[in-house]
Amino acid sequence: MAESFDGDWLELREPHDSAARNPDLAAALAEALPARPRLLDLGAGTGSLLRWLAPMIGRAQAWTLVDADGGLLSRAFTTTEDFAEDHDWRATYANRKTLLVHAPGGAWRVEGLIADLRDAPRGLPLGQVDAVVNTALCDLVSADWVSRIAAACAKHRLPFYAALNVTGRERFDPPHPADALVARGFGRDQLRDKGFGGIALGARAPDVIAAAFAAHGYNVRRAASDWRIPRRDPLMAAALASGHARAAMGPLRRERARILDWAVDRRAQAGLSRLSARIGHADILCLPPKE
Repeated sequence: MAESFDGDWLELREPHDSAARNPDLAAALAEALPARPRLLDLGAGTGSLLRWLAPMIGRAQAWTLVDADGGLLSRAFTTTEDFAEDHDWRATYANRKTLLVHAPGGAWRVEGLIADLRDAPRGLPLGQVDAVVNTALCDLVSADWVSRIAAACAKHRLPFYAALNVTGRERFDPPHPADALVARGFGRDQLRDKGFGGIALGARAPDVIAAAFAAHGYNVRRAASDWRIPRRDPLMAAALASGHARAAMGPLRRERARILDWAVDRRAQAGLSRLSARIGHADILCLPPKE
């Protein structure tokens, strides 16, 4: 099975994802879409990208949220209903499987599709959508997976938007003697096979995506979308440190004690609101050649 994520972690990171994604690339995608666009969100999780991108598109639109975890998709619907309520928008159900968010610029039609993305593009309704989008997905997949998606998107002349791909640049502050050790282990873990048919791309994702789509004549744009975790967010800082430590211990088992000490120190700093972090990400937008 492909790697999956805990819903609470996705909820914790959502405001940081929203702050990090590049609005200029999102605006360029919105401009390239038809009047009532249909978007296919791969690895949608709890719907974070929908709630960020749909208001930027700002008109009637339809989303198909794709994930292998039905529990996450269910949470995406309830969280999006809460999002609508927070904005004083109505949220209704056209049927048991279709949520309608009555936003000011036009309704969002939201449906879910449970699918194993390891087999992508097989099983995806690419002929029924106007763009393929995703967030925090493509650094988990293999080069072969990207190649298949690029060929399928090119066949249907679909834009491809991938937000928040790790770049390998990261910094915790204040410095710690074991920072380089943890970063080395974390970087190695990013290359572990995450269930998508080969070595995960990790920090190579933006380059591999760009090359795969450029080979089909796409216009490719990139932009930085770094996470900036401030000291005033101790929960996220502590979770980030714990996640880095767990990942680093996999490929560096002999250094387990030093990594655990690093994690203890970092969580203590976070608890005192003394830990900040910057994690490098990049967004990438691939637009098909004009006819």
